Amino acid sequence: MNVTLGKTNITVNKNGFGALPIQRVDIETAAHLLRKAYDNGVNFFDTARFYTDSEEKIGYALSDVRDKIYIATKTMCSTADEFNSQLETSLKMLKTDYIDIYQFHNPPFCPKRGDGSGLYEAMEEAKRQGKIRHIGITNHRLSVAKESILSGLYDTLQFPFSYLASGKDIEIVRLCREHNMGFIAMKALSGGLITNSQAAAAFMAQYDNVVPIWGVQRERELDEFLRFRYEFPTMTDDIREFIENERKTLSGEFCRGCGYCMPCPAGIEINNCARMSLLIRRSPSSSHLSPEGQAKMHKIAGCLNCGKCRSKCPYGLDTPALLRRNYEDYKDILAGKIKV
Repeated sequence: MNVTLGKTNITVNKNGFGALPIQRVDIETAAHLLRKAYDNGVNFFDTARFYTDSEEKIGYALSDVRDKIYIATKTMCSTADEFNSQLETSLKMLKTDYIDIYQFHNPPFCPKRGDGSGLYEAMEEAKRQGKIRHIGITNHRLSVAKESILSGLYDTLQFPFSYLASGKDIEIVRLCREHNMGFIAMKALSGGLITNSQAAAAFMAQYDNVVPIWGVQRERELDEFLRFRYEFPTMTDDIREFIENERKTLSGEFCRGCGYCMPCPAGIEINNCARMSLLIRRSPSSSHLSPEGQAKMHKIAGCLNCGKCRSKCPYGLDTPALLRRNYEDYKDILAGKIKV
């Protein structure tokens, strides 16, 4: 199944490769995963300058087939000088002289011409020079996402989208279609909370303008999605019922694990600890209950209540309160008061 990303006319396999997790594995393991994905029809690879050595690993593994793939990467720059520096580094690491889609990486506002930041003008200049081919933006904020669509300045939007999506999220997908803007779905597995890949893919299959990027770190994860390279699962009554039950289970406030609250001045691994109650019930619990896992959770007791994580959360969550609730639940599990 293929998808065309709006007015870019870039047509890619609906199985996009999300390259954030490959920064956690060595270069040869990453190269094996990337090459296996390419050999099995995956032709869209999304990374970021912020993802440590992810770009370097893509360049190492795929530079010899550069003309057969599409690469999207991102910059977290705040000035035009930073923009140019990060772009040159990305080109060098990716071993390429152009980037198919260059994206502003979760900016707190929508960069526009004449806004005083110089960021959008830097994008346009890079495009004139042929260093980038299309201008994109990623965000976790509904307001910024909607503004970017209505601005007419962007070719693609990357936004969290999964079967846990709200009506407002689905409206963003519809707006992208109306404005001929490509939609790239991040967090298609909601940061690991979604464990049924067939249901996740069946949900995505309903939206023919959406390209999900599946985060891949292990070969078995890649194999799950490669099963869908020729025929995506379709929505059935059983899958629909399963998704409805999932939505009920995960309704309310929960951490998506995006990590924009990090780093924590008290050393708390917020993006995992603030959703531990869900993780420990939805994935193998041994690592979460190990001495290392316990040490991470016990750091919550040293929370400084500084509020920095709350102020940086793109979903407006009361992160300190989530941490406290997860810590109390975790202690009850360790004490045997709750069985998982």
